[in-house]
Amino acid sequence: MSTLAVDAIVDSSNGNTTTINGATPTAYNTMGKNRIINGAMEIDQRNAGASTAVSSTTQYMLDRWRAIEITDGGFSVERSTTAPAGYTNSMKFTITSADTSLAAGQLSGFDQFIEGYNAADLGFGTANAKTVTLSFWVRSSLTGTFSGALRNSATNRTYIFTYAISAADTWEYKTITVTGDTSGTWLTDNGIGIDVIWSFGTGTDWQGTAGSWSASGAFSTSGSVSLIGANGATFYITGVQLELGSVATEFERRPYGTELALCQRYYEKSYRPSSVPGSSGVPPGFITTLTNGVVTNSIAGVYYKVVKRAIPTVTVYNAVNGTSGQVYRESDASGITVSVQYDAETGFARLSLGTSKEDQYLWHFTASAEL
Repeated sequence: MSTLAVDAIVDSSNGNTTTINGATPTAYNTMGKNRIINGAMEIDQRNAGASTAVSSTTQYMLDRWRAIEITDGGFSVERSTTAPAGYTNSMKFTITSADTSLAAGQLSGFDQFIEGYNAADLGFGTANAKTVTLSFWVRSSLTGTFSGALRNSATNRTYIFTYAISAADTWEYKTITVTGDTSGTWLTDNGIGIDVIWSFGTGTDWQGTAGSWSASGAFSTSGSVSLIGANGATFYITGVQLELGSVATEFERRPYGTELALCQRYYEKSYRPSSVPGSSGVPPGFITTLTNGVVTNSIAGVYYKVVKRAIPTVTVYNAVNGTSGQVYRESDASGITVSVQYDAETGFARLSLGTSKEDQYLWHFTASAEL
């Protein structure tokens, strides 16, 4: 049984608990309780801490986190060292181009898809649906009421939540308790089990009423702060946890290697942690020798460090200049186009070269099996 001890301010307008630059909640830790992966924003395989621009698209940022920006504006996102006590990293968003008048179908924010296997015990969609609690640390240059939601994979069941940011540029701790949904279809396999989403502003098509389950895909309220509407506005988040029960307990601290392995189920790279995929001049991931090209015209593939959620999309990179779809041939410094063959969740068997030249080939890869 977990216990909670925290200096807190209860906001009676929305039922959320807020701690402003106060003590981190303390409780007994339970291994595996947090359904969010990389909630402390430590893992960033794709960008290695570099700022990334997001505009008119959805794309993955820090591991397991997806940016949503379908407006006439745009924002940047990066791993930041600005963090509350007890944390070393956060995810920082900066509005780089504001959209002050969102069309009905436009939307912006970020989310994390929780795999169905990791949410199956919550019983959503059944009479035994269980209560869950979402908690996180947040800091923004804007104050007011913000919103987000829990949704199913079909985006036809949603629970909109709100939380208030009371002081600008100040870390605040938020908790939201949600009674489990007894209706709808909630996947319990390797598909999207629960989508946890935060809004930066939406058009009317994506707006609804907070505080109860509804048959829609909305994830914000009409009165929520529109971060995307304020050029230069910033938003930081870390310590994100979704857990079983009606009380927010201490953030689950998993070893770095464990957290990395959890991320690698969905995305893996052969590059060193500090190198962005596609970088040039980095140490080669693989040096493979072709000795019998006349027969197969191929070189051996790899086994992944972690078995993937599904058969991934593999991208091969020239290890010298970073060109995708190529390996580097050492004898003549050529970039040779390749294709992946016999791929599976555990790895791929070989790369087809389309050449019979016996030589050494240098290459890297990424494998993405995101939800």
